[in-house]
Amino acid sequence: MHRSDAESPNRYGFTLIELLVVIAIIALLIGILLPALASARDTAKTLLCSTRMRQVATGWQIYADTNRDVSVPAQPGRYTDEQRNVYQLGNGDHYRPRWFAVIGAAAGFDAFTQPSADIEDEHTTAVDGNEVFLCPVVPEWNNTRNYAYGYNHQFLGNTRFLNDDENDGFINFPVRASSLNASSTVMFADSLGTAAGKPISQHTQNRNDGTRDPELRAEGGHGYALDPPRLTGNNDFADRRNRSMEHRSAPHTRHRDKTNVAFCDGHIEARSLEDLGYVVNPDGSVAGDDPDASNALFTGTNRDRDPPKLSR
Repeated sequence: MHRSDAESPNRYGFTLIELLVVIAIIALLIGILLPALASARDTAKTLLCSTRMRQVATGWQIYADTNRDVSVPAQPGRYTDEQRNVYQLGNGDHYRPRWFAVIGAAAGFDAFTQPSADIEDEHTTAVDGNEVFLCPVVPEWNNTRNYAYGYNHQFLGNTRFLNDDENDGFINFPVRASSLNASSTVMFADSLGTAAGKPISQHTQNRNDGTRDPELRAEGGHGYALDPPRLTGNNDFADRRNRSMEHRSAPHTRHRDKTNVAFCDGHIEARSLEDLGYVVNPDGSVAGDDPDASNALFTGTNRDRDPPKLSR
């Protein structure tokens, strides 16, 4: 009489040791592959960010070409006559539109699906008109003030008023695009906002509703304006209500310890903060008036100069 297969002593099966070995090999492969996959994902986001930034940088030149060579200002000055604070964009009126929205209107890709002429919406309008304005690493940083990309507002066009008085003229406007050494002048970059002047341990999450973080520690807060590496006691700051070294802005190194930077000739580079002239303290805060900091890549002339003065 023959044994059934179920009764055969030669039936194949995994032993416990063999099973554990297989599991260990799978875990090892996962451990090897996951960092590679994460790196590939990060690289893809960096490239996508660069592509989007390049389109916006092209829009900056289009704006200059159609506005008598004038570089776009970071944001129009605040006039006491409220009617002067409303500007026409490509798809409607908006209250004091920031640089990226003005560029979008000139280049034909709108920053907002619903621009608003209401002063109450100045800081809260969602940047939802075109994904070209958003960084894929922080797509939630998408309102007009607490924003992902910061403009070189000090040197490329600051239409805030000298002495904060509209009768005294602008701090630095107009700036002629053709006067700049375009290939070595920062136009805009990934922005950390006013959190940059604080130790990393004190940073808080981005405030995406347009409200102010009580201690200005929120990453991306006032991110639309980028302060240069070295500041003085008599220049403007990203946040005009909190002009101090502690509340300075700076680029955000969110692309594998680098920041994507758009230059005025339209090319994009990944740079470290030190490459751009910034001095970073041991606690991760960005220095304000360190003499070793250099503004050479921001001034438009390749020379290290102080930012324009806030008052005469």
